[in-house]
Formats: sequence, C-alpha cells, structure tokens
Amino acid sequence: MFVQIDGNSLTYEQIHQVIYEGYSVKISDHALENIKRSRALVEDSITNNKVIYGVNTGFGKFSDTVISKDDLADLQINLIRSHACGLGEPFPIEVSQVMLLLRANALAKGYSGIRLETLQLLIDCLNQNIVPVIPSQGSLGASGDLAPLSHLALLLVGEGEAVFNGEKMSGAEALKLAGLQPIKLQAKEGLALINGTQAMTAVGVVAYMEAQKLADLSDGIASLTLEGLQGIVDAFTPESHSVRPYPEQKQVAERILSYLDGSQLTTIQGQIRVQDAYSLRCIPQVHGAIQQVLNYVKEKLSIEINSATDNPLIFSDSGNVISGGNFHGQPIAFAMDFLGIAMSEVGNISERRIERLVNPQLSDLPAFLSPDPGLQSGLMITQYAAASLVSENKTLAHPSSVDSIPSSANQEDHVSMGTTAARHAYQIIQNSRRVLAIEAICAAQAADIRGVSKLAPETTKLYSRIRKSVPTITKDRIFSRDIEKLAADLKGVVKEVNYEMVR
Repeated sequence: MFVQIDGNSLTYEQIHQVIYEGYSVKISDHALENIKRSRALVEDSITNNKVIYGVNTGFGKFSDTVISKDDLADLQINLIRSHACGLGEPFPIEVSQVMLLLRANALAKGYSGIRLETLQLLIDCLNQNIVPVIPSQGSLGASGDLAPLSHLALLLVGEGEAVFNGEKMSGAEALKLAGLQPIKLQAKEGLALINGTQAMTAVGVVAYMEAQKLADLSDGIASLTLEGLQGIVDAFTPESHSVRPYPEQKQVAERILSYLDGSQLTTIQGQIRVQDAYSLRCIPQVHGAIQQVLNYVKEKLSIEINSATDNPLIFSDSGNVISGGNFHGQPIAFAMDFLGIAMSEVGNISERRIERLVNPQLSDLPAFLSPDPGLQSGLMITQYAAASLVSENKTLAHPSSVDSIPSSANQEDHVSMGTTAARHAYQIIQNSRRVLAIEAICAAQAADIRGVSKLAPETTKLYSRIRKSVPTITKDRIFSRDIEKLAADLKGVVKEVNYEMVR
C-alpha cells in the first residue's frame, strides 16, 4: 500500500496512513516531470552565469556575495552544517516523520530545483523508517525552519543522528544498514531542503490530529460528569441553540444529548436545581467554540501542507526564478497560537468540572469522592494536579506570533516564531489530555457512587473504557499512575481516526 505525492493533494488521511499505518510513499508521474524541468532550469541558469540567490550567492546578509562555479557544491554542504543549530529535546518520532513527508511533498511540487535522486533518498528514508533526530528548539519560523530542517538534511548527506529500527545511531550508519547511499548536494539543493515551514507544519499537523480527537472525547467525558452531578439536560435541547446558530455549538449540544439518551441520572429544570453552573450548562458554547478553532486550524494546515515555501522559487514554465517570502510562517504561527488558546480552554473548563465533582460544597457526593472521607483523601489532590496543568497552559498560551527578533544582520527583520507557537500548542494538548483523564477518573468514580446501572447506554461504554485503564477506587493509592495510564490510552485513540471524516 502506498500514498502518491504530487505536492498538491496530500490529505490528513494520507498523512495518517503513512505515519501510523505503514503506507509507503512514491512520487506521481506528473510530479516527476515538474521536478526534472525545475532542475533543468537551475542548471541552465548556472551554465549561463545568471546570478540567483542561494544558487550562486551567499545566504541572508551574504546574498550579495557571488560564489564561483567551483564552490557551488561546497556552498550547499556548508549551509547545512552551519545552520544545524537546533537545541533541546528532539521532536517526537512521529513529528519528524511528518516533517520528512511534508518536505518531500513540497519538493514534489516542482518549484524547488532539487534533483530527483536527492528527493528520492528523502522518500527512501521515510519508507524504510529512518527518522532523523531533530532538536525541537532553534527556529524563528521565517527564512523557513532553517535549524530543524538542517538536521533533517544532515541525514541525507550521511551526517547527524537518526533512529533506525528503534535504535539511535549516526545518520551514516542508519543509511548503511538500510542499504542506502548518502548524496552529495549540488547547487540549490541544500537551500531547497531547509527553506520551508515543514517543522512548524509537522508539529501543527500532529497537534491538530491529537487536538481534534481530544476535543471530541471531551464531549463524552463531560457527559459522564453531567450524570455524576445529576446535570440538567434542558440546556442542551435544540430550541435555545437554534437562536444562536453556530453550527459547532449545535453539534456539541446534539452530541451531548445523544450521549445522555436513556440516562436515569440527569435531571430537568427545577427537579433538583433550576440552573447548573457554567462549566456544565455552557458546554455547547465553549466546546463548540473550540471546534470552530479546530476547523480554522485544519483549513490553514491543509493549505500549508500542499504549498511551496522555498526561496527562491523556480518556475520552469515561465523561466522565472523569484525571490519572495513564502517561507514566512505567519499563517501557521497565528493558527498554532489559536490552537493553543482553544486547547487550553479544553483543560480550563474540564478542571472546573473536576472541582464540582470533588468539592462537597458543590455537590452531594462524598468529599473528594473518597471511599472513607477523612481517613482517606480520595481524589483531593487530582484537582490540584489539574489546576497546576491548567495554570501552566495559560502561560504556554501566550501568543508567540506577536514576537519577532531580527536576524541575519537585520536582513531578516521580521519573523513569525511559528515553530515556537506550534511547540507550545502541542504541549498544551498533552497537558489538557491529562486534565481530561483526571475528569474521566472522577466522573467514573461518581458513577460508581450514583449507580453504574443508571448511566445512559453511550456513557456506559465510556465508563467501561475508563475502567479498563483505571479500576474503581476502593482505597487511596498512587493516582499519578492512573492518570498517566488513562491519558496514554486516550492519546492512543488518535490512531483509529479517519481525519477526513472529522469536522
């Protein structure tokens, strides 16, 4: 099974197939012709002594320095080595794999001037599961993701580090074990490999995939909480949502009602109380707004994964070579900041529902859902942990896109910080997943107290799923293990989703 790339039609579903389902990647016949024509134009320009940025000039502030023909290959390898300034912990394996795929797809558009054999080696590495070790810090998100993509490019020249068959080793050793030969970069190729937005976009794609599933899961977990707190269902009926016609709000309300259909634990207005607190009553409004953000993020990433973000761009049809700014990550920076804010709210409202489950002043449930209040603290400190994560998310959600520090002697005087925004959004998602895991544990314990037999059929399924990871609490234990186990199980669900079918 394989996915065919042409630079124009890569989908989330195909990304999922390659990264999680073992599909191979191949270049379409149409893309092959575009790549060859683009490369021919580069070589013709060199033959005719045309001065082209990054082909026979220096980079950044050195753009006015003309390089002799004899030094063009050295120019490219020097670029890769000098720009490999990534720092910190490496990106997760799946992010680096997506980065390989997205860079291959961008090069397959045929505007980069790269040789076919260089692109094919990149694809061979992806197909044989050789994953470059790419430090996660060091990109400004304009002039492309220079530092992280340089670490990706090091693998192709037999340098840097890689993971192959689960083992970390040198890039040279990984290629050798896979039966592949490193390439020697030619004119324009080093720049073609690193001048793009694929680091921030790869993080963004993985983050979006996880975020979408997490947002959907939050509706089910909130429904179980509603039963644990004997929530009022009137707030979810269609009538009130029809007069504020956000489709996502309506969809969330409908989903909550479907989860709660048949429940013997929910109530109606005036049965126990007239109104619920906002964290219960306003689930459609808050969760719906989060879905709106996810729709926006999906749209922007869909454009970016099929874009040419090089500089300069090689237009073989017209013969033009244009220096522009498609490498600037501002669209993705905004989208990632927006994603971080939205997913921070997933955790924020979830923590407030946790508080209502464990606080004896806010419900008639046992204090902190303890099996023996006083002697045993029960789930008291899980709310502390959730509050800590939510607070951390609020600092991580500070927008990165409003910052810019000039670089390259002020030649590159405005940058996006898009990769920082994507990294922060990704971390927020990990934190919010743990918060939702805490809510799920508390809601399941409340269901035990109320009577599991009274749950709705759909929330009974969710309850059973939670209990596969976290047994009923009969006495105090080390709850961090339960939280991490359930959070990991919730993350694992991502691999089952067809993202083309998600809103």
